[in-house]
Amino acid sequence: MRTISAAFLAAMIAALFAIPAIAQESVTLKRITEKKTITLGVREAADPFSYLDAKQQYVGYSIDLCMKIVDAVKAHLKLPDLKVTTTRVSAQIRIQMVMTGDVDLECGSTTNTLERQKQVAFAVTTFFTGTRLLIKPSSLIKNYKDLKGKTIVVTSGTTNERAIKEYNLQESLNMRFVQVKDHREALAAIEKGAAAAFPMDDVLLYAMRASAPNPPEFAVVGDFLTDEPYAIMLRKDDPAFKKLADDALIALFKSGEINKIYARWFESPIPPRGVNLLMPMNNTLKKLIRSPNSEGADSCGRMQCALRSLREF
Repeated sequence: MRTISAAFLAAMIAALFAIPAIAQESVTLKRITEKKTITLGVREAADPFSYLDAKQQYVGYSIDLCMKIVDAVKAHLKLPDLKVTTTRVSAQIRIQMVMTGDVDLECGSTTNTLERQKQVAFAVTTFFTGTRLLIKPSSLIKNYKDLKGKTIVVTSGTTNERAIKEYNLQESLNMRFVQVKDHREALAAIEKGAAAAFPMDDVLLYAMRASAPNPPEFAVVGDFLTDEPYAIMLRKDDPAFKKLADDALIALFKSGEINKIYARWFESPIPPRGVNLLMPMNNTLKKLIRSPNSEGADSCGRMQCALRSLREF
């Protein structure tokens, strides 16, 4: 029977206590410590959140935010040389890859919903979008009630189509609907005057406008008809890791650095084609930055319980 020397035992005890307490409390951080690696789940074409640039490097708004969390992990674990790897995920498998631990942080454009919270957790909201309207400024359309009796182009099977049709029935606006298969056809319908408006997540509308031959011909208007709070996804039932991620993001909010990161991706030319979305930060996101939370959509009237108290500020 082999005996353990006092020196070896002392070294083992020292190594144990060298691991920060937060790592011992967190399954994710324990695994990161053991592997000396943190894995980010990334998207190839979720511009401007997570995508490949001309050098085949993953870049984007969500990538920048995830790297701030990575810096916090390095500091807490005292691992300045922590290796960062990326794994491509898709809309179909991203939740599963977080659940299985194949990725530690999902850095894309994922909406935080109550249904998804049954399987995964989310850091505080870092982006907010929802259904708005793409129109021609000459139409003088400002909001949804201005669509009374007008022709609306929709993409079949989307939540945006369902939302605008429900609103039409509730308000008895007698809209006429034309279905198209994709955003390109929708843009063409607006350009030709075949339809007065196209309802879609506003970040996609800004991207459509920016890519149009003559962007000033189009405008994005209207209140949010649906709520889509985007957040970085992480493992469920790991409060220590979530707190570390939340604290890193909230520090960006408090310092104001989030405004610079936002401006870089939504109000400046971005690689690889130098397109500028010209998308100012909306008031809802400004409120969520002042009062961060991880509330999911579909709760209390699609986040309205989380935002109701913020409207007074």
